[in-house]
Amino acid sequence: MKIVFKAGNIIEAHIVAGMLNACDIQTYVGGHFLQGAVGDLCPSGFANVFVAPEDFDLACTLIAEYDASAQILTNSDFVSTQTKLA
Repeated sequence: MKIVFKAGNIIEAHIVAGMLNACDIQTYVGGHFLQGAVGDLCPSGFANVFVAPEDFDLACTLIAEYDASAQILTNSDFVSTQTKLA
């Protein structure tokens, strides 16, 4: 298996894994137990999504689309929300 996505936290890793599973790509989310090992440190870089080598290219494409849409929604929602509140 190959790492296809390095999430900021375990929740984001499961969101991406769920999206890939919905597209018939089998995933494995690693790093569940590493979060408790960091103690008071800011946990990051421990949650990874793995896919089979033959699914890697398609998974990368889907994740790129996910990242692009997340940035568009974040920026447009923030701007439209701010203008509606004013």
